[in-house]
Amino acid sequence: MTNIAIWIISFIAIAGVIIRPFKVTEAIWAVSGAVILVIFGLILPSDGLSGVLKGTDVYLFLTGMMLLAETAREEKLFDWLAAHATKLAKGSSTRLFLLIYLVGIVVTTFLSNDATAVVLTPAVAASVKAAKVQKPLPYLLICAFIANAASFVLPISNPANLVIYGSHMPPLLQWLPQYILPSVIAIAVTYFMLRFTQRNGLKQKIESNIPIPVLPQGGKTAIIGIAATAIILLICSAFDLQLGLPTAITGILTSTIVIIRAKKNPLIVIRGVSWAVLPLVAGLFVIVEALNKTGVIETLTIFLHQNAVHSAANTAWGSGIIIAFASNLVNNLPAGLIAGNAVQAAGHVPEIVKSAVLVGVDLGPNLSITGSLATILWLVALRREGQTISAWAFLKIGSLIMIPSLLLAIASLLI
Repeated sequence: MTNIAIWIISFIAIAGVIIRPFKVTEAIWAVSGAVILVIFGLILPSDGLSGVLKGTDVYLFLTGMMLLAETAREEKLFDWLAAHATKLAKGSSTRLFLLIYLVGIVVTTFLSNDATAVVLTPAVAASVKAAKVQKPLPYLLICAFIANAASFVLPISNPANLVIYGSHMPPLLQWLPQYILPSVIAIAVTYFMLRFTQRNGLKQKIESNIPIPVLPQGGKTAIIGIAATAIILLICSAFDLQLGLPTAITGILTSTIVIIRAKKNPLIVIRGVSWAVLPLVAGLFVIVEALNKTGVIETLTIFLHQNAVHSAANTAWGSGIIIAFASNLVNNLPAGLIAGNAVQAAGHVPEIVKSAVLVGVDLGPNLSITGSLATILWLVALRREGQTISAWAFLKIGSLIMIPSLLLAIASLLI
């Protein structure tokens, strides 16, 4: 009965995050579910605290990225970048679409998929506003889909990558030949399918005569901070170090320097950060901790071990597809935590199975609006720009984009 109660409460909490009944923010549902699990004695307070503490690296990472993004936005860096992008588009809506997509690949690869949602979304919003685009959603959708499609180019491209491998992360020179082909395929298929679904929205004229604003000193400092963060994350990844603390330090330092040099009130930046994301993540970690008590990891471990012995290829296909769709039911952060624990507990799982699980965790969330933390962050940024998209509308687009890219990416792993 305890296990059933845990699953029911977890399901309701996650459903609340996905559906947002009465427009109640996602964090309220996740935190409420976590608190109820503790209050009713379904997990011990110490277990709940343990779940919260497991997310420390993620909280630090998000704090640094959100501070970087908000500081850059305040210093008009995004407006400056938007003007340049629009100039390069030369009045072509499809060229602007491609430019934004290419920038999304770079940001996701070197700063992670969460950074794409937090940093790139406001930049794109500013770009389409400068270009006087009547239908901005096709361009904003890029930020959501490329954040997941390019999230396994490098180990640092998605924090979920670290969860799958744990302390056994492959060296960078081993990672690249293993994931470069699936990454190229996922990125290319996502681009063509997204452009196909948005073909009608791209039949519009955009402004080409855009004045380039002067970038203030604070904006230049923000660029240096973002570049320094990318370099530091690559170095940390090469030495198998956690990414959260370095990201938080560079984010806080950059914001502090910009605020001091610009003589601004620090509360302006602090108030602009979407801090509700942190309790949302903490609530999800507690829910995963509770689900672990139900024996789900032991079951998955046995499944992986037994099936991998008979056929590694079939196990890779099954695991990758199952975890991809499961990520949309419970969000890929808790799904990745559960899958990562199962993979590590199973012992000598074939590398092809681990790779398929990682691709499923990273790419699967392109199906729904709450499949990944990056997409949730994108939704928060989208609402700040006065734009919305329903769960059903996103699902219709996502099903056409995610399924072919997932199947082809997993198939490429077998080559």
